[in-house]
Amino acid sequence: MSTWLNFKRVARYGFVGFLRNGFVSLSAIAIMGITLFVIAVLVIIGAGATSVLNELASKVDVTVYFQIEATEDQIASVKQSLEALPQVAEVIPVSREEALARFTERHKNDQLTMQALQELGENPLGASLEVRAKDPTQYETIAQFLEAQQAGGEGAGAGIDRVNFAQNKTAIDRLAGIIDTSRKLGLAVAILLGAASVLIVFNTIRLAIYTSRDEIGVMNLVGAGQWYVRGPFVIAGVLYGVVSGLLVLAILYPLAAWLGPGSEKFLGSFNVFDYYLSSFFFLFLIVVGSGVALGALSSFLAVRRYLGT
Repeated sequence: MSTWLNFKRVARYGFVGFLRNGFVSLSAIAIMGITLFVIAVLVIIGAGATSVLNELASKVDVTVYFQIEATEDQIASVKQSLEALPQVAEVIPVSREEALARFTERHKNDQLTMQALQELGENPLGASLEVRAKDPTQYETIAQFLEAQQAGGEGAGAGIDRVNFAQNKTAIDRLAGIIDTSRKLGLAVAILLGAASVLIVFNTIRLAIYTSRDEIGVMNLVGAGQWYVRGPFVIAGVLYGVVSGLLVLAILYPLAAWLGPGSEKFLGSFNVFDYYLSSFFFLFLIVVGSGVALGALSSFLAVRRYLGT
Protein backbone atom coordinates (compact mmCIF):
# COMPACT_ATOMS: atom_id res chain seq x y z
CA MET A 1 0.00 0.00 0.00
CA SER A 2 2.82 2.44 0.88
CA THR A 3 4.36 1.87 -2.55
CA TRP A 4 1.07 2.74 -4.24
CA LEU A 5 0.68 5.85 -2.08
CA ASN A 6 4.20 6.96 -2.90
CA PHE A 7 3.53 6.46 -6.60
CA LYS A 8 0.35 8.55 -6.41
CA ARG A 9 2.22 11.31 -4.60
CA VAL A 10 5.04 11.29 -7.15
CA ALA A 11 2.52 11.32 -10.00
CA ARG A 12 0.61 14.19 -8.39
CA TYR A 13 3.79 16.23 -7.90
CA GLY A 14 4.75 15.51 -11.51
CA PHE A 15 1.35 16.70 -12.74
CA VAL A 16 1.58 19.83 -10.59
CA GLY A 17 5.03 20.53 -12.00
CA PHE A 18 3.71 19.98 -15.50
CA LEU A 19 1.00 22.62 -14.94
CA ARG A 20 3.23 25.00 -13.00
CA ASN A 21 5.74 25.38 -15.83
CA GLY A 22 3.01 26.92 -17.97
CA PHE A 23 4.40 28.47 -21.14
CA VAL A 24 7.57 26.37 -21.04
CA SER A 25 5.49 23.20 -20.95
CA LEU A 26 3.40 24.52 -23.85
CA SER A 27 6.50 25.10 -25.98
CA ALA A 28 7.75 21.59 -25.24
CA ILE A 29 4.36 20.13 -26.18
CA ALA A 30 4.31 22.17 -29.41
CA ILE A 31 7.74 20.97 -30.55
CA MET A 32 7.03 17.39 -29.60
CA GLY A 33 3.62 17.62 -31.26
CA ILE A 34 5.25 18.64 -34.55
CA THR A 35 7.57 15.64 -34.29
CA LEU A 36 4.74 13.22 -33.56
CA PHE A 37 2.62 14.73 -36.34
CA VAL A 38 5.43 14.10 -38.82
CA ILE A 39 5.75 10.52 -37.55
CA ALA A 40 2.00 9.95 -37.94
CA VAL A 41 2.00 11.45 -41.44
CA LEU A 42 4.93 9.22 -42.40
CA VAL A 43 3.04 6.14 -41.19
CA ILE A 44 -0.06 7.11 -43.19
CA ILE A 45 1.92 8.01 -46.30
CA GLY A 46 3.81 4.73 -46.01
CA ALA A 47 0.54 2.79 -45.83
CA GLY A 48 -0.84 4.69 -48.82
CA ALA A 49 2.31 4.18 -50.87
CA THR A 50 2.34 0.47 -50.08
CA SER A 51 -1.32 0.21 -51.09
CA VAL A 52 -0.67 1.97 -54.41
CA LEU A 53 2.39 -0.15 -55.12
CA ASN A 54 0.53 -3.38 -54.37
CA GLU A 55 -2.39 -2.29 -56.52
CA LEU A 56 -0.10 -1.47 -59.43
CA ALA A 57 1.76 -4.75 -59.00
CA SER A 58 -1.53 -6.65 -59.07
CA LYS A 59 -2.38 -5.02 -62.41
CA VAL A 60 0.93 -5.86 -64.01
CA ASP A 61 0.83 -8.72 -66.45
CA VAL A 62 2.86 -10.23 -69.25
CA THR A 63 1.23 -9.64 -72.62
CA VAL A 64 2.38 -11.70 -75.61
CA TYR A 65 1.70 -9.96 -78.91
CA PHE A 66 1.62 -12.15 -82.00
CA GLN A 67 2.40 -11.25 -85.57
CA ILE A 68 -0.55 -10.71 -87.89
CA GLU A 69 0.46 -13.83 -89.81
CA ALA A 70 0.52 -16.04 -86.69
CA THR A 71 -1.76 -19.05 -87.02
CA GLU A 72 -4.38 -20.22 -84.55
CA ASP A 73 -2.29 -23.31 -83.91
CA GLN A 74 0.76 -21.24 -82.96
CA ILE A 75 -1.29 -19.11 -80.57
CA ALA A 76 -2.92 -22.18 -79.03
CA SER A 77 0.48 -23.87 -78.64
CA VAL A 78 1.94 -20.88 -76.77
CA LYS A 79 -1.19 -20.71 -74.60
CA GLN A 80 -0.86 -24.38 -73.66
CA SER A 81 2.84 -24.04 -72.86
CA LEU A 82 2.09 -21.07 -70.60
CA GLU A 83 -0.73 -22.86 -68.78
CA ALA A 84 1.68 -25.71 -68.09
CA LEU A 85 4.01 -23.37 -66.14
CA PRO A 86 3.53 -23.59 -62.34
CA GLN A 87 3.92 -19.80 -62.02
CA VAL A 88 0.94 -19.02 -64.27
CA ALA A 89 -2.50 -18.50 -62.77
CA GLU A 90 -4.45 -17.57 -65.89
CA VAL A 91 -3.97 -17.00 -69.61
CA ILE A 92 -6.52 -14.76 -71.34
CA PRO A 93 -6.60 -14.87 -75.16
CA VAL A 94 -7.38 -11.64 -77.05
CA SER A 95 -8.35 -12.07 -80.68
CA ARG A 96 -7.43 -9.62 -83.44
CA GLU A 97 -11.01 -8.38 -83.56
CA GLU A 98 -11.15 -7.81 -79.81
CA ALA A 99 -7.77 -6.04 -79.92
CA LEU A 100 -9.09 -3.72 -82.64
CA ALA A 101 -12.27 -3.02 -80.63
CA ARG A 102 -10.20 -2.11 -77.55
CA PHE A 103 -7.90 0.12 -79.62
CA THR A 104 -10.86 1.89 -81.21
CA GLU A 105 -12.53 2.49 -77.85
CA ARG A 106 -9.31 3.80 -76.33
CA HIS A 107 -8.65 6.25 -79.20
CA LYS A 108 -12.21 7.16 -80.14
CA ASN A 109 -11.56 10.84 -79.36
CA ASP A 110 -8.32 10.96 -81.35
CA GLN A 111 -9.51 11.97 -84.82
CA LEU A 112 -6.08 11.67 -86.42
CA THR A 113 -5.58 8.10 -85.21
CA MET A 114 -9.09 7.04 -86.21
CA GLN A 115 -8.65 8.57 -89.66
CA ALA A 116 -5.34 6.72 -90.14
CA LEU A 117 -7.01 3.46 -89.05
CA GLN A 118 -9.81 3.93 -91.58
CA GLU A 119 -7.33 4.64 -94.38
CA LEU A 120 -5.56 1.33 -93.70
CA GLY A 121 -8.75 -0.51 -94.59
CA GLU A 122 -7.80 -3.59 -92.58
CA ASN A 123 -7.04 -4.66 -89.04
CA PRO A 124 -3.35 -3.87 -88.32
CA LEU A 125 -3.35 -5.56 -84.91
CA GLY A 126 -2.38 -9.10 -84.10
CA ALA A 127 -3.81 -11.42 -81.49
CA SER A 128 -2.33 -11.51 -77.98
CA LEU A 129 -2.30 -13.45 -74.72
CA GLU A 130 -2.58 -11.76 -71.32
CA VAL A 131 -0.78 -13.79 -68.67
CA ARG A 132 -1.55 -13.48 -64.96
CA ALA A 133 0.96 -14.90 -62.50
CA LYS A 134 0.17 -16.49 -59.15
CA ASP A 135 2.62 -14.07 -57.54
CA PRO A 136 3.81 -10.68 -58.90
CA THR A 137 7.43 -11.71 -58.33
CA GLN A 138 7.04 -14.53 -60.87
CA TYR A 139 6.35 -12.35 -63.91
CA GLU A 140 10.01 -12.03 -64.79
CA THR A 141 10.36 -15.82 -65.00
CA ILE A 142 7.34 -16.02 -67.31
CA ALA A 143 8.68 -13.21 -69.50
CA GLN A 144 12.06 -14.93 -69.77
CA PHE A 145 10.31 -18.16 -70.83
CA LEU A 146 8.44 -16.36 -73.61
CA GLU A 147 11.49 -14.43 -74.76
CA ALA A 148 13.40 -17.70 -75.00
CA GLN A 149 10.64 -19.14 -77.20
CA GLN A 150 10.68 -16.02 -79.36
CA ALA A 151 14.47 -16.10 -79.67
CA GLY A 152 14.29 -19.73 -80.79
CA GLY A 153 12.33 -18.66 -83.86
CA GLU A 154 10.89 -22.11 -84.38
CA GLY A 155 7.43 -23.63 -83.99
CA ALA A 156 4.96 -21.59 -81.97
CA GLY A 157 7.66 -19.13 -80.92
CA ALA A 158 8.00 -17.98 -84.53
CA GLY A 159 4.61 -16.30 -84.33
CA ILE A 160 5.51 -14.11 -81.33
CA ASP A 161 6.04 -10.45 -82.21
CA ARG A 162 6.97 -9.02 -78.79
CA VAL A 163 6.55 -9.48 -75.04
CA ASN A 164 5.75 -6.32 -73.06
CA PHE A 165 6.92 -6.90 -69.54
CA ALA A 166 10.11 -4.83 -69.29
CA GLN A 167 8.20 -1.52 -69.65
CA ASN A 168 5.78 -2.35 -66.85
CA LYS A 169 8.55 -3.65 -64.61
CA THR A 170 10.60 -0.49 -65.15
CA ALA A 171 7.65 1.71 -64.18
CA ILE A 172 6.97 -0.32 -61.01
CA ASP A 173 10.66 -0.33 -60.07
CA ARG A 174 10.88 3.43 -60.51
CA LEU A 175 7.81 3.99 -58.38
CA ALA A 176 9.21 1.68 -55.70
CA GLY A 177 12.48 3.64 -55.79
CA ILE A 178 10.68 6.96 -55.39
CA ILE A 179 8.66 5.61 -52.46
CA ASP A 180 11.78 4.21 -50.80
CA THR A 181 13.63 7.52 -51.18
CA SER A 182 10.65 9.42 -49.78
CA ARG A 183 10.52 7.12 -46.76
CA LYS A 184 14.23 7.61 -46.07
CA LEU A 185 13.89 11.39 -46.38
CA GLY A 186 10.86 11.40 -44.10
CA LEU A 187 12.67 9.23 -41.56
CA ALA A 188 15.62 11.65 -41.57
CA VAL A 189 13.26 14.59 -40.94
CA ALA A 190 11.55 12.67 -38.12
CA ILE A 191 14.91 11.90 -36.50
CA LEU A 192 15.96 15.56 -36.66
CA LEU A 193 12.67 16.70 -35.16
CA GLY A 194 12.92 13.96 -32.54
CA ALA A 195 16.36 15.23 -31.52
CA ALA A 196 14.95 18.77 -31.30
CA SER A 197 12.09 17.50 -29.12
CA VAL A 198 14.50 15.71 -26.79
CA LEU A 199 16.56 18.89 -26.48
CA ILE A 200 13.51 21.08 -25.77
CA VAL A 201 12.08 18.73 -23.15
CA PHE A 202 15.55 18.28 -21.67
CA ASN A 203 15.85 22.05 -21.17
CA THR A 204 12.28 22.24 -19.85
CA ILE A 205 13.03 19.63 -17.20
CA ARG A 206 16.30 21.37 -16.40
CA LEU A 207 14.41 24.62 -15.85
CA ALA A 208 11.88 22.80 -13.66
CA ILE A 209 14.71 21.33 -11.59
CA TYR A 210 16.25 24.79 -11.20
CA THR A 211 12.99 26.41 -10.09
CA SER A 212 12.40 23.56 -7.62
CA ARG A 213 15.94 23.54 -6.24
CA ASP A 214 14.85 24.68 -2.77
CA GLU A 215 12.21 21.95 -2.51
CA ILE A 216 14.70 19.37 -3.76
CA GLY A 217 17.20 20.53 -1.14
CA VAL A 218 14.63 20.13 1.63
CA MET A 219 13.62 16.66 0.43
CA ASN A 220 17.27 15.59 0.37
CA LEU A 221 17.75 16.90 3.91
CA VAL A 222 14.80 14.91 5.26
CA GLY A 223 16.07 11.75 3.54
CA ALA A 224 13.61 11.43 0.66
CA GLY A 225 14.36 8.53 -1.68
CA GLN A 226 15.78 9.00 -5.16
CA TRP A 227 12.52 8.03 -6.86
CA TYR A 228 10.57 10.47 -4.70
CA VAL A 229 12.89 13.32 -5.73
CA ARG A 230 13.43 12.41 -9.38
CA GLY A 231 10.10 10.75 -10.17
CA PRO A 232 7.99 13.92 -10.60
CA PHE A 233 10.30 15.22 -13.33
CA VAL A 234 10.15 11.91 -15.20
CA ILE A 235 6.35 11.93 -14.87
CA ALA A 236 6.28 15.48 -16.26
CA GLY A 237 8.34 14.39 -19.26
CA VAL A 238 5.98 11.48 -19.92
CA LEU A 239 3.01 13.86 -19.68
CA TYR A 240 4.53 16.05 -22.40
CA GLY A 241 4.56 13.03 -24.67
CA VAL A 242 1.05 11.85 -23.78
CA VAL A 243 -0.54 15.28 -24.25
CA SER A 244 1.34 15.86 -27.51
CA GLY A 245 0.31 12.47 -28.86
CA LEU A 246 -3.37 12.95 -27.97
CA LEU A 247 -3.38 16.41 -29.57
CA VAL A 248 -1.85 15.02 -32.76
CA LEU A 249 -4.47 12.24 -32.95
CA ALA A 250 -7.23 14.81 -32.36
CA ILE A 251 -5.87 17.04 -35.15
CA LEU A 252 -5.50 14.09 -37.52
CA TYR A 253 -9.20 13.15 -37.26
CA PRO A 254 -10.70 16.18 -39.09
CA LEU A 255 -7.68 16.38 -41.38
CA ALA A 256 -8.07 12.73 -42.42
CA ALA A 257 -11.83 13.21 -42.87
CA TRP A 258 -11.18 16.17 -45.16
CA LEU A 259 -8.50 14.37 -47.17
CA GLY A 260 -10.38 11.06 -47.36
CA PRO A 261 -12.38 11.49 -50.61
CA GLY A 262 -9.52 13.23 -52.40
CA SER A 263 -6.99 10.60 -51.37
CA GLU A 264 -9.25 7.84 -52.71
CA LYS A 265 -9.44 9.58 -56.09
CA PHE A 266 -5.69 10.17 -56.18
CA LEU A 267 -4.47 6.89 -54.66
CA GLY A 268 -7.11 4.51 -55.96
CA SER A 269 -8.55 2.27 -53.26
CA PHE A 270 -6.66 3.90 -50.37
CA ASN A 271 -8.75 6.28 -48.25
CA VAL A 272 -6.87 8.22 -45.56
CA PHE A 273 -9.91 8.54 -43.30
CA ASP A 274 -10.79 4.86 -43.55
CA TYR A 275 -7.19 3.98 -42.73
CA TYR A 276 -7.24 6.35 -39.74
CA LEU A 277 -10.37 4.69 -38.35
CA SER A 278 -9.35 1.11 -39.07
CA SER A 279 -5.78 1.58 -37.80
CA PHE A 280 -6.51 3.97 -34.93
CA PHE A 281 -5.17 1.60 -32.28
CA PHE A 282 -1.95 1.13 -34.27
CA LEU A 283 -1.59 4.91 -34.78
CA PHE A 284 -2.31 5.47 -31.09
CA LEU A 285 0.48 3.10 -30.10
CA ILE A 286 2.93 4.67 -32.57
CA VAL A 287 2.14 8.32 -31.84
CA VAL A 288 1.53 8.24 -28.09
CA GLY A 289 4.20 5.57 -27.59
CA SER A 290 6.77 7.69 -29.44
CA GLY A 291 5.76 10.72 -27.38
CA VAL A 292 6.11 8.84 -24.09
CA ALA A 293 9.47 7.46 -25.19
CA LEU A 294 10.79 10.89 -26.21
CA GLY A 295 9.48 12.54 -23.03
CA ALA A 296 10.77 9.80 -20.72
CA LEU A 297 14.19 9.78 -22.40
CA SER A 298 14.53 13.57 -22.21
CA SER A 299 13.50 13.80 -18.57
CA PHE A 300 15.67 10.82 -17.63
CA LEU A 301 18.73 12.43 -19.22
CA ALA A 302 17.97 15.75 -17.52
CA VAL A 303 17.50 14.11 -14.12
CA ARG A 304 20.75 12.17 -14.44
CA ARG A 305 22.58 15.31 -15.53
CA TYR A 306 21.30 17.75 -12.92
CA LEU A 307 20.32 15.55 -10.00
CA GLY A 308 23.27 13.17 -10.11
CA THR A 309 23.28 9.48 -11.01
